Amino acid sequence: MRYSIVTLAREALSGNRGWTPAWREPEPKAEYDIVIVGGGGHGLATAYYLAKEHGLTNVAVVEKGHIGSGNVGRNTTIIRSNYLLPANTAFYEHSLKLWEGLEQDFNFNAMVSQRGVLNLCHTDGQRDTYARRGNAMRLNGVDAELLDADGVRKIAPFLDFDSARFPIEGGLLQRRGGTVRHDAVAWGFARGADTRGVDILQNAEVTGIRVENGGAVAVETTRGVIRAKKIGLACAGNTTCVASMAGLRVPIESHVLQAFVSEGVKPLIDQVITFGAGHFYVSQSDKGGLVYGGDIDGYNSYAQRGNLYVIEDVHEAAMALWPGLGRLRMLRHWGGVMDMSADGSPIIGTTPIDGLYLNCGWCYGGFKATPASGWCFAHTLATGVPHALNAAFRLDRFATGDLLDERGAGAQHNLH
Repeated sequence: MRYSIVTLAREALSGNRGWTPAWREPEPKAEYDIVIVGGGGHGLATAYYLAKEHGLTNVAVVEKGHIGSGNVGRNTTIIRSNYLLPANTAFYEHSLKLWEGLEQDFNFNAMVSQRGVLNLCHTDGQRDTYARRGNAMRLNGVDAELLDADGVRKIAPFLDFDSARFPIEGGLLQRRGGTVRHDAVAWGFARGADTRGVDILQNAEVTGIRVENGGAVAVETTRGVIRAKKIGLACAGNTTCVASMAGLRVPIESHVLQAFVSEGVKPLIDQVITFGAGHFYVSQSDKGGLVYGGDIDGYNSYAQRGNLYVIEDVHEAAMALWPGLGRLRMLRHWGGVMDMSADGSPIIGTTPIDGLYLNCGWCYGGFKATPASGWCFAHTLATGVPHALNAAFRLDRFATGDLLDERGAGAQHNLH
């Protein structure tokens, strides 16, 4: 079924009796050309682009839970491409361009809202850093505007300009950035992949990976053994556990990142705004709740829950930026498991094990990268070699020293 205004009207007039399931519930085959481990945004996007761009439909996505139960439904929905280093700039700009046409492409309303992303600066040095980043973006064809304090005041007058501990001196604005409904992204890619013949296998937890003669040949799941010519891992924070089943150590750590939603209120904020004097970012959902977050919990964990001290830290930053937030109640919060790489940039490519491919190390940037990640990983799986957009994200850069330290925090996983 193709979704359209005509379909909606027809179903409304017929009692909504003609809607079909968004995707099938198939039984696993004994063997596939490609098996993707992880039914989150990146895994589903990979399957979608394998079918759409490369004509490969004998593909299965295995997910230990249900579609949308992982990080793709546990984030703050932000999309942007305001990066500094060339490899990251080109990759995330490609992702943003895919976002801009995604809903028409996979025929699903993902609620893409290009409301703008504003990064605030509070010191002269920080303004100079943003000017450098903005210039790098513009040289690479990416939109960027450097605002002074009056420019910020025009679009966000509710912030604390006059009595703040960290006065606002300006900001870097990318108008094409914004937000997307996170779970709708998973549903749209799942439906699009299924329509093209991909099998989506829910409640199929991987319990082992069979390696024979130096090559990965099968995954062992709770729904049976599934052989594959190629296996792609898109497991986010659980990558270290799954990769270890094949005897592969991956240079990432898993940390919890919490996100928060306030009670619903009337429209307050039109953009995504980030605090330059602390790690805090906020936007408003269509339901009226403010969606916001901050730093990861500073310890390794595979749990989808966080600790009180991070809740306190995030809300202290919120009050420093926007004191009016103190009048709102926090409605709920949750945690996602972040796969933190040592240089803050992702890993997409081959591994020393034949037939085993990696997609991991997304740190804070996994959701915004979803379309480009799937697009590039699909190319890598289909051809056996990376695309130019993900060539710099190879696994062996940690051995050769060709790191992509976007944030400038060094080789400390918890700082990225």
